[in-house]
Amino acid sequence: MVPRYSRPAMTAIWSPETRFGIWFEIEAHATEKLGELGVVPESAAKALWDWWATNPTIDVAAIDAIEAVTKHDVIAFLTWVAENIGDEARFMHQGMTSSDVLDTCLAVQLTRASDILLDDLDQLLAVLKRRAYEHKLTPTIGRSHGIHAEPVTFGLKLAEAYAEFKRCKARLIAARADIATCAISGAVGTFANIDPRVEQHVADKLGLAVEPVSTQVIPRDRHAMFFATLGVIASSIERLAVEVRHLQRTEVLEAEEYFSPGQKGSSAMPHKRNPVLTENLTGLARMVRAAVIPAMENVALWHERDISHSSVERYIGPDATITLDFALARLTGVIDKLLVYPARMQKNLDRMGGLVHSQRVLLALTQAGVSREDSYRLVQRNAMKVWESDGELSLLELLKGDEEVTAALSPQQIEEKFDLDYHFKSVDTIFERVFAD
Repeated sequence: MVPRYSRPAMTAIWSPETRFGIWFEIEAHATEKLGELGVVPESAAKALWDWWATNPTIDVAAIDAIEAVTKHDVIAFLTWVAENIGDEARFMHQGMTSSDVLDTCLAVQLTRASDILLDDLDQLLAVLKRRAYEHKLTPTIGRSHGIHAEPVTFGLKLAEAYAEFKRCKARLIAARADIATCAISGAVGTFANIDPRVEQHVADKLGLAVEPVSTQVIPRDRHAMFFATLGVIASSIERLAVEVRHLQRTEVLEAEEYFSPGQKGSSAMPHKRNPVLTENLTGLARMVRAAVIPAMENVALWHERDISHSSVERYIGPDATITLDFALARLTGVIDKLLVYPARMQKNLDRMGGLVHSQRVLLALTQAGVSREDSYRLVQRNAMKVWESDGELSLLELLKGDEEVTAALSPQQIEEKFDLDYHFKSVDTIFERVFAD
């Protein structure tokens, strides 16, 4: 976790104080149910909750000092709680194993992280929708292979991003449900020394589902899918960031990041306005995706458990969620304040002498009885003249002066194929599909 790319609410989920607090709740809820079942005195859970109500501060340094001796984090925690509560604390952790605490805690942390990320996505979707409708019919050039293709609208670009992040949200909702499982099943997951009803009780209290069958750990395919989902969201962030970066290039300059008063673009060149935020988003996306392969490699553990996954998750849990939270918020800010230049978009559209209308002429010739091969040849030979003139020549005028073309199409029919609005006749249909909800 890098403070520069962190926000407080998400960071707090991964603090030692939060982690130990969740551990306490797991232990206290389990002890509570064990008391109801008559396995331990009911007074044990009461002692835990009474102490927690009056002393909710976790002494992280004290627990760390104990762990320095025990070399075991859960034992260190239990020892510290016992030192504060006294005799009743001996009934904590009855029939449980460390993974019951660790895995259930991680499930709580990841579900809380998911809720923040889902809120982030909602905010991004709202901004994308607003800007998409703002530029619903703002003409711009569509590009394939980076080369001018046919006209689109800038609103369509943003609507496409909206649809993509809407899918991201649906995936994250599913991943949240997949990761939100509780395991309080004891050593090797057989419930030999703890009643399954304890697991159900803890799950209910923490808003989790029970793990149908665990070993000594919750199966890591769940975690692999969760982090893979974060990786996909990061890739979607990068795709939109790369689009902005391209549009901000001097040669294009159809849109650019907001440049605030007093902001500097270069230590050497005072004129620079660089796409630093979206470049940063590309880098952050790489870091989120870096968690995906380790999460997948965590799936294959030895027999009923080993801890090869543990060190990995101590990294990727905080790092991936904190980084993605920051990245989503940053992207929302970029799109919210994005400077859009419709006049430059129109200038770029017109730059190549009408080449963007070549397909319509091609189709018109075929419909007029010219073979597709000849139609393509006729349009291309004129288009190449425009291309080689760097847009100084006009495709419309060249076609109107081509006897083979005018033998099939009248000048008026050719001119009709250069209507820009023709390309936008289905924009409403697309918007209805994307924003139907």
